[in-house]
Amino acid sequence: MAAETQSIPTVHPAAHDEEEDHRDQLMFDPRPREEMNHMVMDAMTHTTPRYWLAVGILGAIVAVCLFGMWGYMIATGMGLAGIRKPVYWGVFIVLLVFWIGISHAGTFVSAILRVFKAEFRRPFTRAAELMTTFGLAAGALYPLVHLGRVWVFYWMIPYPNARWLWPNFRSPLVWDFLAITTYLLSSTIYLFLPLIPDLAMARDRTTGWRHFIYKTLSLGWRGTEAEWFRLRKAISIFAVAIIPVMFSVHTIVSWDFAVAQTAAWNSTIFGPYFIIGAILSGVSAVVTILIILRSTMKHMDYFIRPEHIDALGKLLLVFSMAWGYFFFNDYMVSWYGGYEAVRQILTLHASGPSAWIWYCMLIFNIGIPWLTLWNKKIRRTPWAMFIITLLINVGMFFERYTIIPMTLGHQRMPFDWGEYSPRLPEISIGIGSLALFMLLYLLASRVIPLVPVWEVQEGQEAHSLRKVGKTTVPSVAELE
Repeated sequence: MAAETQSIPTVHPAAHDEEEDHRDQLMFDPRPREEMNHMVMDAMTHTTPRYWLAVGILGAIVAVCLFGMWGYMIATGMGLAGIRKPVYWGVFIVLLVFWIGISHAGTFVSAILRVFKAEFRRPFTRAAELMTTFGLAAGALYPLVHLGRVWVFYWMIPYPNARWLWPNFRSPLVWDFLAITTYLLSSTIYLFLPLIPDLAMARDRTTGWRHFIYKTLSLGWRGTEAEWFRLRKAISIFAVAIIPVMFSVHTIVSWDFAVAQTAAWNSTIFGPYFIIGAILSGVSAVVTILIILRSTMKHMDYFIRPEHIDALGKLLLVFSMAWGYFFFNDYMVSWYGGYEAVRQILTLHASGPSAWIWYCMLIFNIGIPWLTLWNKKIRRTPWAMFIITLLINVGMFFERYTIIPMTLGHQRMPFDWGEYSPRLPEISIGIGSLALFMLLYLLASRVIPLVPVWEVQEGQEAHSLRKVGKTTVPSVAELE
């Protein structure tokens, strides 16, 4: 009698390898909700001597370089700065445009990618939204710094008064004040809404002053079905509503220049050109911050993975190409238009004493991204992306410097030309604003959950792997 044999099912090696590849992605590497909550809370409460040393150094830089030098300039006068005829807008306005541009990343990464249901956004939306708020806080200082007589700042505010005196609505300072205030309020609300469930999570896991703060800010959140329905509806409405606010803010900033009769500024393309540049610099700053968080905070390497840096690197390549198109379009239209003053300015940009700034701008914003970001291996290498994104933001600073002081120094009449050189107070205040941004982010990382745990878990529940023939493919379910 023949012996009975039992067939043993086998797993195809290729299918097993495919499943392992998908496990490298956050959405297919789920952990229990309680474990993820613990990881986020541990990252918030874990502080080291190096952390407090960094806080102390940044606080000292803010106190001395920003507020100390600003106070000295208020007491002494704006003559300390390098701005004078013919360049009346210098580094202060350059940094205003730069910081407002940086702030666009939060809205783009969170709101636009949420509307288009880009799943890779889930673990780092809050880190980008915080960058929006703190970037606006740093940028909002510069209309006040540039104002000089800061004690009359309320002249920029349209308020009712007995003498019916109103601000000059033709002044770019008033436009910037209204734009920054609107964007700051709307972005702060948009940051707060998705934060409520995580504040409630922190409330239930803390004691003392932290518990009191989280209890107050979580607004009595209990996670009922009705609360989730209203929260998702509010986030969806705000995500759509804040997108035109984002575009309008940097369009208004571009109008500071485009509506003037200044040669090389009076351009109809400045609106989209400034918006693309803002998104390019903002997304670059998001990548830089994510790499720093991943390297310095506990458990962040679980939430922030090479796949997220890779996805943002693809966006950077696209926006670098778009920025290059708008940049050369602006130059070509002005050049072939036959406007001699603009031709002289464009020639001086490329061959004058500050031409090295112009060439560095092109290398950092076009050359380096185009030569590197097409490569997946580079996009997934954190240190390489850190260097590339830093250089892009240096290039975007040079771009704003080229547009403002380098252009103002060479206008229609050659006898009125002049070179602008930033002085110590301007450089000091610029360094202080950067330190302020870093300090605010450093403090927020220990107070606010930087990872929206509920969004990550929601995404992990929606994602699954299914077999199609011999291939394992990912699928995403619609969550209502």
